[in-house]
Amino acid sequence: MIFGKIDFLNLLPFHVFIKRYARSLRFHQSLHHHKGVPSALNQEFAMRRIDAAFISSITAKNCTHFNVGIVAKREVLSVLSLPAELSKNDADSATSNRLSQILGTHGEVLIGDKALRYYYSGGEHTDLGRVWHEKTGLPFVFALLCTHEHTDELKRLSRAFVKTKIRIPYYILNEASRKSGLTPAQITHYLKFISYKVDAKEERGYKRFVREAKKRGLNPSLSKIRY
Repeated sequence: MIFGKIDFLNLLPFHVFIKRYARSLRFHQSLHHHKGVPSALNQEFAMRRIDAAFISSITAKNCTHFNVGIVAKREVLSVLSLPAELSKNDADSATSNRLSQILGTHGEVLIGDKALRYYYSGGEHTDLGRVWHEKTGLPFVFALLCTHEHTDELKRLSRAFVKTKIRIPYYILNEASRKSGLTPAQITHYLKFISYKVDAKEERGYKRFVREAKKRGLNPSLSKIRY
């Protein structure tokens, strides 16, 4: 299986989990990673160059998934709109650019670890997860774990992941700190705002987003996406 890997801190618990999971099931020999930012992995998945990945929710409507995603209950800290005279999208993003348009925020969209560095530096910003929750009362699903094939394996993996309490080893936390430019304490704090199980309320939030995007003509099919 070729697994698309988004190398952002919001998936650090999943990367720790899947490494252990693959090893325990002797699955690691068939598991290969293909790294990329969300917008790039959307295209790789659409072209079937990867078998499974966390796919941006704006393009995941018709994908096979098993109720695992990247979820913000309220604030997200890593998806921001920065003050700017002209609105500007983040080239790494798919969903967050659309979310900004739906919410009517005016500014520069910034996502991922670079957004976290900006947040912890104290820069002025609008948290798009918080604004979405204020307007809808619902969580926001930024991505869904999708697959083309290996559905039985991904179903088992998904169920195991949401049932497992993930403890990130300190050496991994230190390595993530070195790569991201954030302190271990900041990373640990940030991960408290991220969840992964997509239950009924998260599903309602996701469907609300898809409807809002469709009304505005912002909901491209996965096969036609270009970012």
